[in-house]
Amino acid sequence: MIISGPTLTQPDRLDQLLAEGLARDPQGPALQDLHTSLSWQQLEERVERLMVAYGALPLQVGDRVASLMPNRLELVIHYLACLRLGLVITPLNYRYVVPEIDHALRVSGAVLLLYHQERLADLQATELAGSLPYGLIRFDDAPTEPSTDGELRFHDMISSSASSTAKATGVEVPELAPEAPAIIYFTSGSTAKPKGVTHSRRSYGATLASLAQAMEYAPGERLMVGCSLAHAAASMYGLAALSVGTTLVVATESDNHSLEAVLHHRQPNLLLMLPAPLMGLMHDRELNPADFAYVRLCISGGDKVPLQLQRDFEASVGFAIDECFGMSECGVATVSPPSGENRIGSVGRVCPGFECCIRDEEGRQLPVGAEGRLWLRSASVMTGYWDNPTATAETIVEGWLDTGDEMRLDDDGYLWFCGRRKQIIVHDGSNICPQDVEDALCEHSAVELAGAIGIHDLMHGENVRAYVTLKEGASVPTVPELISFSRERIGYKAPEEIVVLTEMPLNPSGKVDRVALKAMAAEAPAS
Repeated sequence: MIISGPTLTQPDRLDQLLAEGLARDPQGPALQDLHTSLSWQQLEERVERLMVAYGALPLQVGDRVASLMPNRLELVIHYLACLRLGLVITPLNYRYVVPEIDHALRVSGAVLLLYHQERLADLQATELAGSLPYGLIRFDDAPTEPSTDGELRFHDMISSSASSTAKATGVEVPELAPEAPAIIYFTSGSTAKPKGVTHSRRSYGATLASLAQAMEYAPGERLMVGCSLAHAAASMYGLAALSVGTTLVVATESDNHSLEAVLHHRQPNLLLMLPAPLMGLMHDRELNPADFAYVRLCISGGDKVPLQLQRDFEASVGFAIDECFGMSECGVATVSPPSGENRIGSVGRVCPGFECCIRDEEGRQLPVGAEGRLWLRSASVMTGYWDNPTATAETIVEGWLDTGDEMRLDDDGYLWFCGRRKQIIVHDGSNICPQDVEDALCEHSAVELAGAIGIHDLMHGENVRAYVTLKEGASVPTVPELISFSRERIGYKAPEEIVVLTEMPLNPSGKVDRVALKAMAAEAPAS
């Protein structure tokens, strides 16, 4: 049974994302953080300056431009300039460690990298960052004097002193084909290495248009993004908001005090946050519920929203969180309708322009109420994984995207998340591949085998638990030593807990049986 979302009527504004705000209220707020507010006109000017600077390098249509940045207003300016010039946005997870940075740069073939100065030591330790064709652009939170050593600095590129150059030079916007690539999101799959999810200008435009319509954004409202703009969800929600004249408010820090300050001073109407930081905010003793007075809608996803968080939020704010389901590969596919019924525990209904069906393992469509794998079809589905046609063919079959996630559909068209077919661990909204954890632990001289699984956690969605067996005769390491050892290699992906086994369960092919480990965890939680 195929279920269709509403007809997509929102226009695709990918080529003119700021046009609506500029036409309606050029001096009104477009982009804000706690301390800075840019009007639509000011934002437009900064985007044009950066376009001139990028054109002078000279970057060409189709060049991949990577970024390794925390949440900053300037990252949004960078995205907008790239979209207009036909440069391929390539955001890197800000939590990436050195090998992951190299992998993303290698796969994408990036020619330029915008980075925050606090990551300089990591970039110096990479193989590729120092040899990119157009080099690095440094971003400083507190820039001082202009660069005199030839180093590219972001603030120099968009400074007011560049205004005359931008006006004199003009900005020549190239003619861009709908099929041309627009953005590459790196995401973990069921293999050890992240793949580059590639959206064309057509698919990305459809993604933003569908989301703007589904969210019922209104001009003049304010959307606060409290999660990383390097991830698909936040960047998609944020750019979709700008496309219809909604102000984008960026939380540049994720601690409770900073989030509360932004809520208090910017008074957002819409809020996007991951479950873990939202739960932390709800449990902060200093939280003033009055700071949510202007919020009419709170969206959370990236993992199942815990029932306790729903209860705490509704008790404090007065209404429930709207859940959604999405993937880098297709954008936001389902959301609890803002002006409709919010069924607690459901990930909502199909978004505009999407079709969905539930299938069994043989690909047969299942009836309402049956649990099976969710398949999606939409103009917003990616064109494929960058330079990986084999993985693309496995995921997109006859125009349908296999999400790999178990769902069921109720009689009213609401979808209910039942579990992940892919054994990815989702911790604080970041995808962690079990094999990455296992490979890191197996580098230790005492470890023979390792298996990693996700353990449900109310705060973080899932925590990483690893099981290891040790080599006979090896010096026995302590659990804290093993955790520290893996953290040095894979950073935030390292396990929070490790269980030492005398024998590792293996599947018929001789590989670590993670399903058996899941069953073991359910029967005997770690002490």
